Amino acid sequence: MIIGTPKEIKNQEYRVGLSAAGVQALVRSGHQVLIESNAGAGSGFTDDEYRKAGAEIVATAREIFDRSEMIIKVKEPQAVEYEMLREHQILFTYLHLAPDAKQTQGLIKSRATCIAYETITDDHNSLPLLTPMSEVAGRMSIQVGAYYIQRTQGGLGLLLGGVPGVAPAEVLIIGGGIVGLNAAKMAVGLGARVTILETSAHRMRYLDDIFGARVTCLASNSYNIEAKLRSSDLVIGAVLIPGASAPKLVTKEHILNLMKPGSVIVDVAVDQGGCLETTKATTHDDPVFKVGEVIHYCVANMPGAVPRTSTIALTNVTLPYALKIANLGANEAIKSDRHLKNGVNVCRGHVTYKAVADAQGLPYKALEEVLT
Repeated sequence: MIIGTPKEIKNQEYRVGLSAAGVQALVRSGHQVLIESNAGAGSGFTDDEYRKAGAEIVATAREIFDRSEMIIKVKEPQAVEYEMLREHQILFTYLHLAPDAKQTQGLIKSRATCIAYETITDDHNSLPLLTPMSEVAGRMSIQVGAYYIQRTQGGLGLLLGGVPGVAPAEVLIIGGGIVGLNAAKMAVGLGARVTILETSAHRMRYLDDIFGARVTCLASNSYNIEAKLRSSDLVIGAVLIPGASAPKLVTKEHILNLMKPGSVIVDVAVDQGGCLETTKATTHDDPVFKVGEVIHYCVANMPGAVPRTSTIALTNVTLPYALKIANLGANEAIKSDRHLKNGVNVCRGHVTYKAVADAQGLPYKALEEVLT
């Protein structure tokens, strides 16, 4: 199979779809890999490294899309990219379609088979291709929150961990999944007082076993959300419903009437529309805005700021699926692997992931019907 990786073009996105190690593994399995020139520069991978791994370096994204049978990316295709997709081509990347009707329509029109990293599952009911980026984003959420809570950035002027004689900051994490777990690790490590709100009793027991008395785990409900928003200095939105839009758990009224002026919210759920009513996607160029006096950080590609770490971590988990697709072809790979099947969001002009169809009011068609 001919596999192509273009340079990412989303604002300040420095990750790349394949590391040099990933290229080498695909080439040694008998496949041809095309890499757009300088695609890996932001992650520290040179064209020469890719050549040594067996890739062919090509000049333009257009050539990548024209020649490749499978496109491996990081972020969802921008308009200029999905307009280059074609029928019988495979797109393998993060899509986050539920809140993005324009992209969904572009992928439908392309008639390509579009496989989303974030909805591929495993035997443990987790999302293995979302996990490493959720780990990165969760850890980064505390870093950026600690930065923006400084007075010089318009925040409350707090040191997250305090000092002897001065109380540490109060950190509220809404959602105890991978993002929430990693945010809590960082916040606890810095000495903050941490509360996690979670809906699953099983997950709360797990978090309690990990953190013990260092973290307070509470049931996520409107009463507890409102109570904790009053006292929190930094709030992390870490809610995920696989493939669907995130629920709006924090309203504009909550922010204006309950939260402290100068407090900070980092909404990691922004890729799925955000768990705040006030969320709007921002970029690394212009990452924050205020609602009232509450600072919002809603960058939709947070891991793009640490691309070397992110690219290697992502390739580690995407490569086995990329090899399976390349070795068997998309149809056979999907039919043989129910977890990979769950990743197919759009196929041959149809929405084949129900949560996306429901979020946008579009017709849903079972993938089995499309493939036959």
